[in-house]
Amino acid sequence: MVKGYISLAEARASQAALLESALPAIAENVRAAQAAGTLQGPGPIFLGIGASYAASAAAVWVLRSRGIHAWRLNAGEHPLPFPQSTHPIIGVSQSGRSSETLAVLRTIEPQLRLAVVNVAPSPISEIAATTISLGKLPDSYASTTGYTATIAALGIIAEAWDGGVIDPSWSDLPAKFRALEAVIASRAVALATPLRDAIAVDYAGAAPSAGTAEVGALLLREVARLPATGLSSRQYLHGAMESAGRTAHILMGDEREAALAHTLAHAGHHTLLVTTLEVPEEPNLAVLRLPEVSPAQRAILEALVMQSLAVETALLRGVDPDAFVFFHTDTKVA
Repeated sequence: MVKGYISLAEARASQAALLESALPAIAENVRAAQAAGTLQGPGPIFLGIGASYAASAAAVWVLRSRGIHAWRLNAGEHPLPFPQSTHPIIGVSQSGRSSETLAVLRTIEPQLRLAVVNVAPSPISEIAATTISLGKLPDSYASTTGYTATIAALGIIAEAWDGGVIDPSWSDLPAKFRALEAVIASRAVALATPLRDAIAVDYAGAAPSAGTAEVGALLLREVARLPATGLSSRQYLHGAMESAGRTAHILMGDEREAALAHTLAHAGHHTLLVTTLEVPEEPNLAVLRLPEVSPAQRAILEALVMQSLAVETALLRGVDPDAFVFFHTDTKVA
């Protein structure tokens, strides 16, 4: 286990309780920033890398659904200095030390720098004009609670931006999270078994769940050391699914994803559909139903499924979920 982090088992066991305690504090911090006038004007650009980039997808969808232009950008894909813009930049980094995100933030006007971090003070929080902190939640190296709480913070910011109202249903999310945990506990091994012998796994999600597809693939690579790719459903349909064969498929979404799931299953490919619809199971098609919730809350419930699949697949493959192979010295600053 990596120093400074708790085990995946410990992190998953405490996740519901940590979210329950963190959500009111996050909402209070967002309301304070809203009252101070820092969450208004042109829509924000969410800037992150890895899981932090994935965590921003649902928030972008929420803002765009409200008619507010918003984007998520990979912090590692920009020459510096960052192009001048009137849009605030929200640096997303659970550690607050992501080197690429910090480098971009340093090149933009100080008043446009916002941050969502788990650890504060940290290098990113120290240069941001406004910081929303998750509260130093204990987390595993392959992020669990840090990731789900980040989705929550970004989703709440998206709801509050430019005079919006935070959805009161956030208070109901921990109960729904625990209910889903109970369902997954009874099915986890069966759902993960097709992944054990797959040569690779494809994850695809509807646009609000594109981040889930990305983080699902990331977790499977990190935890189970199994090649995986995460795409939005529409990107997946534009050619990527042609390589299906000895692969497993995890889909997040509703009508379009249900149709895609049937296409893959009828072609003989193991498929799991995570959806709010009532879709009967059939050969090669497993279905896991989610409750009807907002896009950001749904991404949190989907993340719980992704965590379980990765851990159970690792165990089935005889891999220690907490053991990493490679460590890098240039992705985090001191």
